[in-house]
Amino acid sequence: MFYGEGEERRLRAAFGDGPVRLWKWWWERRHRLADWFLAVCAFPWNALFTLAPGWGLLSPVATSVLVQDMPAPLEVAVLGALALALPAAVSLTLLVRRSRPNWLMGLALVLLALFGNPVPGMLGLYTYASWFTDRRRLALWSALMVAAGAGASLVSQNRIAMTFFFLVMGVALPLTLGLWVGTRRQLIGNLRERAERLEREQYLMADRAINAERTRIAREMHDVVAHRVSMMVLQAGGLEVNAPDERTAEVAGLIRTTGREALGELREILGVLRESTDGPGEAPTAPQPVLSDLARLVGEWRSAGMGVELVTGGRPRPLPAQAERTAFRVVQEALTNAGRHAPGAGVQVRVDYGERDLEVAVSNEPPPTRAPGAPEPPMGGGYGLAGLRERIVLAEGTLTAGPFPDGGWQVRAVLPLTGGG
Repeated sequence: MFYGEGEERRLRAAFGDGPVRLWKWWWERRHRLADWFLAVCAFPWNALFTLAPGWGLLSPVATSVLVQDMPAPLEVAVLGALALALPAAVSLTLLVRRSRPNWLMGLALVLLALFGNPVPGMLGLYTYASWFTDRRRLALWSALMVAAGAGASLVSQNRIAMTFFFLVMGVALPLTLGLWVGTRRQLIGNLRERAERLEREQYLMADRAINAERTRIAREMHDVVAHRVSMMVLQAGGLEVNAPDERTAEVAGLIRTTGREALGELREILGVLRESTDGPGEAPTAPQPVLSDLARLVGEWRSAGMGVELVTGGRPRPLPAQAERTAFRVVQEALTNAGRHAPGAGVQVRVDYGERDLEVAVSNEPPPTRAPGAPEPPMGGGYGLAGLRERIVLAEGTLTAGPFPDGGWQVRAVLPLTGGG
């Protein structure tokens, strides 16, 4: 039973490359070697049963009447032909018994009926029962073999004993052994196929888990690291514009430039992490932010100079963890985008606790005209809204994002409340 790739590697580590290679060579050719072994070993037995007097329609004639009036050389030639040609034909059919079983079965019927030779029939029934699943044709060949054996026993003095012996040893035994070997081979093949399929599925599940973890890392890095760096860049930009001295302005400009470079490198890392992923995945991490952390988040942006207003509607209460986590990430991403693209504009964060859903909306006013010499806002990499949409889809909610007629912008998410709250 040669094994899968993993088992082969373990065998090579345990026994070395040479023995495993020799074993694999033999295993791949074992059936062909078995055919040659049977063909060689069956030759003398077929010759013996063909020439031995006993039962068979032609066997007594071949040994007495056929050669009694022949010259000695001709007698030797006839007996030699019978002793060599017919067994050789059987050996040739044994070499192709798994691809051309009908040749072996047809020749076995002839030898059994004419010469009383049961060896080809036994090998043929065993081969057909162990290698082929056509039970109707197997039953037909078995019936023909029984009929040929009954015909061969007509010339025997002890017909009943010979017939019974042939039915047991020449038909029942090879059929039983062949069916057992064939069933066992199919069972082992099914088990091996199932093991290989389970191994492939295990590798696939591991690959999906890796991709899901890569996606989660990319999302968390964007939600957390990019959020913090963007806030740092905005604060450094504000300090650079309003610095009381040139040295402070120079240091603030260096911080702002370094932060923008860090954001660019972070976007490249996010792109690498998101490559070759099958789809969005979610892996649990702890601790995870919830709606109670919104006040802290809004306070951080206020300290960075953004005018943020937090409005709560409905009846605040504990909600499912996924809904609270997703709502927090929506607000975090929307505030980060507002700080990037509308610095100095007023922002409103509204959280409405409904009975069946949670609505989160972050809207900002049109960005004011940038003063000459003011630093440009850091640009995003386009992963924020894509990551939010993945989160919202996983939470079975809806996300809309778009501009107002006056130039403002709104990000709005509606999350269904299921599973507690």
